[in-house]
Amino acid sequence: QVQLVESGGGLVQLGGPLRLSCAASGSMSSDYGLAWYRQAPGKQRESFAGVSSLGSTTYSDSVQGRFTISRDNAKNTAYLQMNTLKPEDTAVYYCNTGVPFGSYLAGQPGNYWGQGTQVTVSS
Repeated sequence: QVQLVESGGGLVQLGGPLRLSCAASGSMSSDYGLAWYRQAPGKQRESFAGVSSLGSTTYSDSVQGRFTISRDNAKNTAYLQMNTLKPEDTAVYYCNTGVPFGSYLAGQPGNYWGQGTQVTVSS
């Protein structure tokens, strides 16, 4: 079992930055990728960023160039630096793990989810 705890969410002004963290504990494998998902009100949960254990990354078009995902394997922690935030970035943000990075590229999340952290961008 792996436990994930997200932190860093909150209210931010249009165009501002915000940094999220995702701390993993338990049976975290070095083979696991880590990914961020988000769910806006009335919409399905969507993946938008992932990182492999070696630092390879993938982003959706909607965040490419604005968001940066990274991880510290020694701390079992993933980070999401979000810049130039837009109102459409308002959502609950979730961390996910439990599968290799390639699975995220195929659209397959792992079994482990955090509780989510709310990000609200005010205009």
